[in-house]
Amino acid sequence: MTLRLSRRSFIAGSAGLLAVHPFSVHAAAGQAHLRLMETTDLHVHVFPYDYYADKPRDTVGLARTASIVSDIRAEATNSLLLDNGDFLQGNPMGDYIAYERGMKDGDMHPVIAAMNAVGFDASTLGNHEFNYGLDFLMKSLAGADFPLVSANVVKEMGATPTADTTLIKPYTIIERSLTDGVGETHSVKIGLIGFVPPQIMNWDRRHLEGKVQARDILQAARAYVPQMKEEGADIIIALSHSGIGSADESEMMENASVPLAAVPGIDAILTGHSHLVFPSGTYQDYAAVDAGAGTIHGKPATMGGFWGSHLGLIDLMLERDGSGWRIAGHASEARPISKRNEDRSITALVESDDAVLASVQQQHDETLTYVRRAVGKTDANLHSYFALVADDPSVQIVSNAQTWYIKEMLQGTEYEGLPVLSAAAPFKAGGRGGPEYYTDVPKGDVAIKNVSDLYLYPNTARAVLVTGAEVKDWLERSAGIFNQVTPGQADQPLINENFPSYNFDVMDGVTYQIDLSQPSKFDPKGALINAEANRIVDLKYNGEPLDLEQKFIIATNNYRAGGGGDFPGAKGDSIVFEGPDTNRDVIVRYIVQNGTVSPKADANWTFKPLDGASVLFDTGPKAEDYVDDVKGMTVAPAGEGADGFARFRIQL
Repeated sequence: MTLRLSRRSFIAGSAGLLAVHPFSVHAAAGQAHLRLMETTDLHVHVFPYDYYADKPRDTVGLARTASIVSDIRAEATNSLLLDNGDFLQGNPMGDYIAYERGMKDGDMHPVIAAMNAVGFDASTLGNHEFNYGLDFLMKSLAGADFPLVSANVVKEMGATPTADTTLIKPYTIIERSLTDGVGETHSVKIGLIGFVPPQIMNWDRRHLEGKVQARDILQAARAYVPQMKEEGADIIIALSHSGIGSADESEMMENASVPLAAVPGIDAILTGHSHLVFPSGTYQDYAAVDAGAGTIHGKPATMGGFWGSHLGLIDLMLERDGSGWRIAGHASEARPISKRNEDRSITALVESDDAVLASVQQQHDETLTYVRRAVGKTDANLHSYFALVADDPSVQIVSNAQTWYIKEMLQGTEYEGLPVLSAAAPFKAGGRGGPEYYTDVPKGDVAIKNVSDLYLYPNTARAVLVTGAEVKDWLERSAGIFNQVTPGQADQPLINENFPSYNFDVMDGVTYQIDLSQPSKFDPKGALINAEANRIVDLKYNGEPLDLEQKFIIATNNYRAGGGGDFPGAKGDSIVFEGPDTNRDVIVRYIVQNGTVSPKADANWTFKPLDGASVLFDTGPKAEDYVDDVKGMTVAPAGEGADGFARFRIQL
């Protein structure tokens, strides 16, 4: 007996229904079911292991996701496994390969070896693929047993996108034999096209400038998709390493997946870059997005979390339409590899795939040796539990190291003698990473794994030249992470959850207060919304009110200096020094030179007192061990937060 589903009933199928009834039984004659599986933002996480904490972790790892892949392949007659980019960088294994072992011609990158072991059918590039330079990238990709596509990164730009000389293939069309509901086989041509945020030209300027260019995602899509149709693609799947954002198109969008889905000819879209899950309630109120049905502009879509946390799934019911195929029905979901229990513990939902573990076992062991090397000592606990609400030791050590390095590098230049400030942000501060996602390095030996924990990304050191007015607006931009607070009102939520912690720069070298009763001057993306707002008050340099006309050097990183986060004074045109060293290397050198470091927070910034007002914020449960160390404010436990976090109260 063959069961035929109407389009409506197929779309309405829930994850539970689909798990009970393997999809292949639903297809009739002339119908074929195709399962699209997606990983995205793996960031070299193959083992279920946290190299920063040096312990196993059940919430990450391609080896775990591979077990879901095996289950899907077992229950589906026809399937395709695709990766959506950001696989080459993101944890100490990636840095070990890039900085310690290197990539020679013929070498196999461990994440590529793991992806080969899982059996990927194709992948696109993410923005972090470019972090180690083009030579490293191309040598790494050479080992892949699957095609890689990226349509908007070009070595030579033509009059139109289709005339470009792209870095790698812009798209590929693969022909598959699909088995229909009565056992007959049919040929289908599946087009795969990839996209990356054009902001790579800012974020990795030093690697890319003069070597490649980036086109607008939508411009490239509108040129290539008709060409793919002309070449016989029956269906086209966009591998969009770009987030689900605004439905309104703008030039050179970073998060362009919503308008991309509206491009005629694209049948399904795999998204990523944002480290989120789709379908999910996160996108409940987004224009042109149906978070329940898992569609964007009516087309099936998915986003499979990050670090292997989920496998994104799109089920397509393909139906013969003359000599070609059309999508007669679809459903989307994202399957997790773990779940969080009510007592905050984690339960693994799958076991690791042994073949995937074996493919990188040697590099895993080498990485453990690499991250355990001691480079010095700290006489202060380095943690980030309060980094969003108070001057913090884990950010302080980064600022200290940056200031030391930039002052040294500017000696003998025209900028020697200018005051050097340092801007640094907490990278590990909970949020989407969960209640364990915090820096926590105890007093004593500091190893490379600890430095990686302090500074998550392989950014390179930069210095920018700014005015005092730009210093103030830089801090106003950072202060957008806080909600506006009403004086006299108790227990107000403090943190704007839509503001990423890596855009909360703390500035060392000046002192200041933040007036939470004021509205934010900038929105979470950096756009000016309240020109007259002044959250930053009592801003001083050397104990005197800061001169808005004075020139300052700010030590920062290539992401921020190149325009990342859209900060006043950091648009890519104010850079006066580009360091050859990563910020991590700077921290290591600073610790090695000093032997023992003392990065105690000095409370150079605080909140302005507001009589009768208190605020609540959530952080990791271990924060309670350090609450007495917080300077410049009164902080106390206030019960449990959501999703395993602990809640604290600040009296303003």
